[in-house]
Amino acid sequence: MPETSQAFPGVNGYDNLDTNEDGSIDLYFGPTKPEGAPESNWIQSIDGRDFIAALRLYGSGVEFFDQTWIPDDIVRVR
Repeated sequence: MPETSQAFPGVNGYDNLDTNEDGSIDLYFGPTKPEGAPESNWIQSIDGRDFIAALRLYGSGVEFFDQTWIPDDIVRVR
């Protein structure tokens, strides 16, 4: 985890994240929180440094393995 001013720069299943009406979750990565982004859904990165986003699944259902559920790509937002 990067050394940032954010206590725990990451999210997991125990976090209380804001969800969209369809049940999906938007996560935001960046050195500063984007305007309008919920604090709970923002992961602080270090300005000028690359980062790796990793998705770790525990006890995932068959939907992951038969690929009826596929995580979306990371999209740059300005």
